[in-house]
Amino acid sequence: MDIKKYSIAQLEELSAKIREKILQTVSKTGGHLSSTLGAVDLIVAMHYVFDVKKDPFIFDVSHQAYAHKLLTDRWDSFDTLRQFGGICGYTSPDESEFDYYKAGHSSTSVSLAVGAAKAIKLKGEERVPVAFIGDGSMSAGMVYEAMNELGDRKYPVVIILNDNEMSIAKPIGALSRHLSKKMATPFYQKFKKRIESILEHLPEGATFMAKRLEDSLKLITPGVLFEELGLEYIGPIRGHNIEGIIEALQLAKDLKKPVVVHAQTTKGKGYEIAEGPKEHWHGVGPFDIKTGKSLKKSSGKLSATQIYSNKLLELAKKNEKIVGVTAAMPSGTGLSPLLEQFPNRFWDVAIAEQHAVTSMGPLAKEGFKPFCTIYSTFLQRGYDQVIHDIALMNLGVVFAMDRAGIVGEDGETHQGAFDISFLRAIPNMTLAAPFNKQSFERVLEFAVNFKTPLAIRYPRGPFIAEDFEVPPFELGKSHLIKEGEAVLFIGYGNGVGRAIETKKELKNLNPAILDLRFVKPLDAEALKELSKRFKKWYIFSDSAKAGGVESAILEFLEDEKIKDVQLVSFEYEDFFIPHGKTADIEKYLGIMPKQIAKKLEG
Repeated sequence: MDIKKYSIAQLEELSAKIREKILQTVSKTGGHLSSTLGAVDLIVAMHYVFDVKKDPFIFDVSHQAYAHKLLTDRWDSFDTLRQFGGICGYTSPDESEFDYYKAGHSSTSVSLAVGAAKAIKLKGEERVPVAFIGDGSMSAGMVYEAMNELGDRKYPVVIILNDNEMSIAKPIGALSRHLSKKMATPFYQKFKKRIESILEHLPEGATFMAKRLEDSLKLITPGVLFEELGLEYIGPIRGHNIEGIIEALQLAKDLKKPVVVHAQTTKGKGYEIAEGPKEHWHGVGPFDIKTGKSLKKSSGKLSATQIYSNKLLELAKKNEKIVGVTAAMPSGTGLSPLLEQFPNRFWDVAIAEQHAVTSMGPLAKEGFKPFCTIYSTFLQRGYDQVIHDIALMNLGVVFAMDRAGIVGEDGETHQGAFDISFLRAIPNMTLAAPFNKQSFERVLEFAVNFKTPLAIRYPRGPFIAEDFEVPPFELGKSHLIKEGEAVLFIGYGNGVGRAIETKKELKNLNPAILDLRFVKPLDAEALKELSKRFKKWYIFSDSAKAGGVESAILEFLEDEKIKDVQLVSFEYEDFFIPHGKTADIEKYLGIMPKQIAKKLEG
């Protein structure tokens, strides 16, 4: 969509149309809502000032980029948002040439923009990378690593800071707003260059006094941090005034320097029910537009997250040594009740997984019991810290990994496929997984008294298996939950439920079912005994096959020189798993119980 000849009135009308399209679509498909509604005017102005056909448009996380998708030839297909085979909820070059980079995790945009700027300079081209980043993503250290180099190298990069919650300038007051408005004008930038030129020729004492005056003005504006890093700063500007945004972006583009344009926006803009910093409206399922009420039917089952939250709260009330941390996901991980009840023992450190992991090490060393509660996909961001700061010291930190397995519509950047593979290789690390409510409560009871690193994985939503009583956890001990003949199903975590459901579909086979419980260490004694009775083992685990449960058992069989056992795994094959409803993805992967049963008896 070419909007460069639009008038301001036409651009404003377009923004309203885009908001309506997003609202109508997300109310049916679910998706990110408040942040993407708030970003519409900025993105429209971004497309007006810059050239999406040549300038790299880099969206941080990219959950707020729906307007960009609608402006780049995806209007008619937008109703397939987050559906299997449809439009991705994040940017993806596989979907459109106008999506510069795949994204889904936060705080990468400035680094990507610096890399793009280096390539552009080496190629001798006239292009400007534009990084669109939210204030939440500014809490991660990677952003400042990138800005530190950018301020030194001075590549022409425009960073649009979408401030929709932190209100960076709010405490500074009217004087800051007045000065910032002046700073967002060509006059101020020319004046600043003139002052810098004069300072070079003034005597030392006069230079010192003039510099002090300039610094004192900076200190009452929110741009001091960026200025100190060597970046130009414009703002804060109103993020819903398209004419003002265009003026600021055009100025930033013309400076041919690294520039931060700080825009203040309202989350949920245009949909009153969702306006403001309401966490519920960040990501939603289908809902009724008139009332804002969810249309998603409850299964009536507790989610694994709720089970974790309830049990950890119960344990924390009894044991004051229990502490915990999450990285900007208190609601998603179930830690919100603990943060409220024990604000001195549970912390949200913002989008800083590396810091979250490392900070728990000294607490364990000092005799506390830390629960580091992070989505499986986000623990990848703290991998070095897991090795260097926890496992190397052999400290009793518990890694509670929510969203292990298929997460559905968030897709390939969020699927929790790899935690077994990347954690199993680490010395001193123990890996466990529950399969229902009772086993989850039992493994948490075990975790409280466990003295070395322990990682527990569990799924998004409810467990597959129904609840029934299980024995307490013992280190490295499995549990045979169903007897059978000839064939052994080995389940790990939610895979136990998949094995149980598959058994129900079988007509001619009567497999035994083993709840593995621990993939590191394995229950060597039980597996050796079972190898005498069962010669065909089927592996059920919602995880990557490479380096996963099958790999661990194959290594065990090789070490024990057991040659007559045949393994078949229903873990994920070696590719990134796309987005879509969980049932659609599982069907695509061929791991629905009916599909597996058909393979076994077909």
